[in-house]
Amino acid sequence: MTEARSPDSALKVAVNLMGSQDRMARLCGVKQPSVWRWLHRQRRLPAEHVLKVEQATGVSRHDLRPDIYPIETDTAPPQSTAILASAAGAGPAGMPSKVHAGHPPISTSMSGGAA
Repeated sequence: MTEARSPDSALKVAVNLMGSQDRMARLCGVKQPSVWRWLHRQRRLPAEHVLKVEQATGVSRHDLRPDIYPIETDTAPPQSTAILASAAGAGPAGMPSKVHAGHPPISTSMSGGAA
């Protein structure tokens, strides 16, 4: 686990990893004075650049902007959809697994012919 950084120190680390303010500016599609302003006045990276900077530098989105990207947890989402479909007797993708009496099967062919 990496040590948590403040957003301004995370931005400084990201700029250092990029090699220069000019390279960071090119990555973000802005001019170098904008990067200087982020570092010295705003003290944070604008939200629209966070994912690009994370991908290019490896500095986490949470470190760069914890106000937008909370700490991610390792919990898996519940599998309630599959459980509900199974309990309802549905087949793959929620499709009914049985043909009901009196109803012909639905044709999925594109030919338009009889099934």
